[in-house]
Amino acid sequence: MVTLDPDDMKPVINRLRRAQGQIGGVIRLLEEGRDCTDVVTQLSAVNRALDKAGFAIVSSGLRECLMGPDGVDEDARAAMEKLFLTLA
Repeated sequence: MVTLDPDDMKPVINRLRRAQGQIGGVIRLLEEGRDCTDVVTQLSAVNRALDKAGFAIVSSGLRECLMGPDGVDEDARAAMEKLFLTLA
């Protein structure tokens, strides 16, 4: 099991809170019958925010997972992160 560093997660939590607000905005736009372009633009912004949060979590998890007695093997971490991003 990989434990995420709480300090690494502070910006992720902030990003997710912003995304939460954006989702509320999307709901309001729909309830108000706003233009489709406005709704889709907001949904796109939410999607990007969630993707970035997910990537940050995975990156932090990979750092923790790959931490060895000599510290982080940066080459292995970079390779694993690149591999994950190609699958995303």
